Amino acid sequence: MTQTQSNTQSTFELAVLAANLAESKKAMDVVILDTGTVSYLADYFVICSGESTAQIRAITDEIDRAFKRMGYNRMGVEQDKSNRWCLLDYGDIIVHVMHPQERQFYQLEHFWSHANVLTPTHWAQRLSEAS
Repeated sequence: MTQTQSNTQSTFELAVLAANLAESKKAMDVVILDTGTVSYLADYFVICSGESTAQIRAITDEIDRAFKRMGYNRMGVEQDKSNRWCLLDYGDIIVHVMHPQERQFYQLEHFWSHANVLTPTHWAQRLSEAS
């Protein structure tokens, strides 16, 4: 993860932050995939849905602003021409925000089915265990 200032948050805590920020913008079906045990691409994928291009943009903008304020610069961004999906790459964390139809088409949760899926209940429990 590219960082411009020191920070004590773990990669897991940052993934949870991204998921909570997505939920604050009314993202649907937010999950965190623990991909670090099954891939070298990233430690965590945060996947969520937005019902419109405006909502998808609001979700990604909120996450990007918060990470920038904390000193984390994204390594890349990808999106389709119609803005129905967007990927934010922070190195150890990759955030996927997709319209429900694109999410169904790409089936990332199915493709990464060998990774542990963490729902809000799971990530809240893991955070409380860590404190």
